[in-house]
Amino acid sequence: MSVCKAMAVSTTPKLNANFPSLAALQHLGLFAVAVSGGADSTALLVACATRWPGRVHAVHVHHGLQAAADGFEAHCADLCERMKVPLVVQRVNALHAAGESPEDAARQARYRALAEALQNNWGGQIKHMALAQHADDQVETLLLALSRGAGLPGLACMPASAERDGVTYHRPWLDVPGRELRVALNAVCETWVEDPTNTDTRYTRNRIRAELLPVIEKAFPSFRQTFARSASHAAQAQTLLQEVAEQDLQLVGNPPAIKALQPLSEARQSNVLRYWLALEHSQASAAQLQALLLQVKACTTRGHHIDIKVGRGFVQRDGAVLRCYNL
Repeated sequence: MSVCKAMAVSTTPKLNANFPSLAALQHLGLFAVAVSGGADSTALLVACATRWPGRVHAVHVHHGLQAAADGFEAHCADLCERMKVPLVVQRVNALHAAGESPEDAARQARYRALAEALQNNWGGQIKHMALAQHADDQVETLLLALSRGAGLPGLACMPASAERDGVTYHRPWLDVPGRELRVALNAVCETWVEDPTNTDTRYTRNRIRAELLPVIEKAFPSFRQTFARSASHAAQAQTLLQEVAEQDLQLVGNPPAIKALQPLSEARQSNVLRYWLALEHSQASAAQLQALLLQVKACTTRGHHIDIKVGRGFVQRDGAVLRCYNL
């Protein structure tokens, strides 16, 4: 009997033994897995479905951006049928607008589609979704953030769990190298689909994966663990800054009073204004925020005018306070 045929009659515990721990999902009731058809999400679906039969559902987002997309859907449909997992296919238009990053546009479309799939299926009862991002993805995210001069929110990378649009997303394998997932799939003779765009080094993330990570691993063999620890420290620091911002916003008011802002240190002014702008669905670049801080400092007369472009809108002085106007 071949190895694969032998595995086909193996028990569920033996199948589970090939995959990394799913302890982070143990407390969930019914939940869904976002499955693309690639190795990572295929491994997550197989691991979850064999451990918790009947509890797992699946959502596949069909982006329609490449000819191989129908093949991804077919793989997911076959996999879910074999694993007895209910599948919903969500089709989206992920084309990016002028000046918008194709990767960002696809990611935003994907999250919207995942949330809509849960809201519109299974009676809307499923509020949790597992994602298959792993340690290599986390490292790539950190390096991208560093290359863009990101602050703590960017350096914090992907959280192990986070709520978005009414859905709580869980990433149980952020400490697991991607190659372990492929080894596990091969051990149980499961196949996956390779996305042809993953080898296209026109995309920065692919260049990092193909060219930079092998070099880093030679120099720093434990880089996945140490980089993840740095991201965790950044996330903890960002949580603390948000708590300070919440307290300072109560102090300066919403909208912020200029005279209440001025006694704060520049760092606390910057922190509370970023937080306030986020509440107003706006985001300032470093240069825009610095210009706003300079104007707040200079605002010592009743007639001083403030009108600073911030994100897609403006922050203007309105008497004693600042107001944000989005376009």
